[in-house]
Amino acid sequence: MKEKIGSDAGRLWTVLSEEGAKSVKELKKLTKLTDKEIYAAIGWLAREEKLIFDPKETDLHLSLHK
Repeated sequence: MKEKIGSDAGRLWTVLSEEGAKSVKELKKLTKLTDKEIYAAIGWLAREEKLIFDPKETDLHLSLHK
């Protein structure tokens, strides 16, 4: 399970690195991760302090710390 979450976090990090800031909805579409997988990956990257969270009216937007 831990390896899967780490792999999903890497996938998420790659998309954010290549595409820039995205909403969770956009990230789910781009990574093809399920709700559980995307939120576990977000948690992994948040724990490593690699994400910037920007709450918008309709969705949470994420970007990487530079």
